[in-house]
Amino acid sequence: MRRILTAATLTALAVATGACGGRQDTAATDTGGDVTCQVDKETRVGIATGNATGVYFALGNAFAEQVNASGGAVRATAAETGASVQNIQQLVAGTYDVAFALADTAADAVAGTGSFTAKQPVAALARIHTNYTQVIVRKAAGIRDVAGMKGKRVSTGSPKSGTEVIANRVLAAAGLDPARDVSAQKLDLTKTVDGMKDGTIDALFFSGGLPTPGITDLLTTAKDQVEFLDATSLLPNLQKINPVYQQGVIPAATYQRPADVPAIVVPNLLLVRADLDANVACTLTRTLFDRKTQLEQANGAAREISLDTARRTSPVPLHRGAEKALDNLNAPK
Repeated sequence: MRRILTAATLTALAVATGACGGRQDTAATDTGGDVTCQVDKETRVGIATGNATGVYFALGNAFAEQVNASGGAVRATAAETGASVQNIQQLVAGTYDVAFALADTAADAVAGTGSFTAKQPVAALARIHTNYTQVIVRKAAGIRDVAGMKGKRVSTGSPKSGTEVIANRVLAAAGLDPARDVSAQKLDLTKTVDGMKDGTIDALFFSGGLPTPGITDLLTTAKDQVEFLDATSLLPNLQKINPVYQQGVIPAATYQRPADVPAIVVPNLLLVRADLDANVACTLTRTLFDRKTQLEQANGAAREISLDTARRTSPVPLHRGAEKALDNLNAPK
C-alpha cells in the first residue's frame, strides 16, 4: 500500500518538512497565571508523529487538520519522524511542540534513563491509544520464537524509535544480544515491509496502534508467507524493567487473521514541553477530545482516546494546561 494523502495532509507535510531544520513555531513559554484556554495571538505548533505507514502519522496529521479546522488562533503542522525517542529529543530541543511517544520511552525520559542521559522537561496532554508490539516473521525463515531470531535479519524499527526500544528489550528478554546475536535492520516501517516482501528481512518488530496501515499492507500482500509470533511469554522479564508493559490481544478481525494474536501492549502519550504556554496546551487538549470523531475517521485507534483514561500518564506529569482542559471537559453540563 502506497501513501494516500489528502491535499490538506500534503500541505501540512510540506510546511512541517521545512520545520525539520530548527524551531519554526511561535508557541510561547508558560509564564504562570490563570489558564483561560484562550489563545489570542496566532500561534504555530509542530507535531512530531512517526513512520509514514504507522498510526502516529495518521493520527498526527488528522490532529493537525482538526486543530486548524477549529478556527482558533493555534495553527498546527505534522511531520513524519523516527518516533518516540527522536520525538522527545526534538520536542525538548524546540523543533516541535507536540510529540507522540510510547509511555515506556516517556517514563525513561522523565527519569533520565534508557536512551536519555538526563531528565527531560516534558509533560503530557493526555494518555491516548494503546500500542501493540507486533512481531511478524517470514514462514520460510523457520523462526518459532524470539530466541529463534539468532543469526536472522531482524528489523528493530527506525533508529531512536519506541519500536527500537521495545524490540531490543524483547530480544534481550529472550537471551539475545541485539547488537551481536541478530543482524539488526534499523529501518522504518515502509522499508521493513518492502524487505519482508522481497525476502531480505526475516522478522520485524513494530509497536503501533490498530490497525497499523503498513502491517495491513504486509499481511494483505504477503498473505500466507508471513505470520505473527507470540512474544508474551517474555512479559515477566519486561515488567522487571517497567511495569507499564502488559498483555493484550490483537483481534483476528483487525487484519483478517484466523485467530486473535496475544501481544505485549504499551499505552501512548501525547507530550509537550513542560514550559509550553498553558493556554496553548489547554487548547490542544480540548481539540483532541472535541474532535475525537474526526480523528476516528483517520484511524480506528482514536476510538481509545477517552476522558476516563486521559489522566493516566504517570510518571509523566500532566501539563497544567491539559489539567484545566480535562477539568472543563469533565464538568457537569
